[in-house]
Amino acid sequence: MKIVIGSDHAGYELKKAVVEHLLESGNEVVDVGTDSMESCDYPDFAPPVVSGIKSGDFERGILVCGTGLGMSMAANRYAGVRAALVSDLFSAEMSRRHNDSNVLVLSGMITAPPLARKIVDVWLSTEFEGGRHSKRIAKLDQIGDTP
Repeated sequence: MKIVIGSDHAGYELKKAVVEHLLESGNEVVDVGTDSMESCDYPDFAPPVVSGIKSGDFERGILVCGTGLGMSMAANRYAGVRAALVSDLFSAEMSRRHNDSNVLVLSGMITAPPLARKIVDVWLSTEFEGGRHSKRIAKLDQIGDTP
């Protein structure tokens, strides 16, 4: 699978562990940064991941920041992006099965690497159910700037 991944400084260490795991699992991975623990701004790393998803160059995207909240907020500003902040295996499964999430968001401060690897595996291997969930995804994709 082709995966694009990015993080800020607070997610850097977890991102490294996830990239290593993805490569060991035979995935193609493009890391859009950051490349150190030097302080940086999380909103700078969501756009290249989102762009890769929207263009179809990548099948899935992963973002990591301190809590995961900032990256979730940044990624979900884009139409067609369904970024899910996940910290447990059930949510990883359901974010795919029912919500067809295309961006996984992890917390570098909360989620330990062993759990993150399991979350990534579940998220990558779970298929979208479609059916009644498809109309809900279509509604999400229609949401614009006005209520």
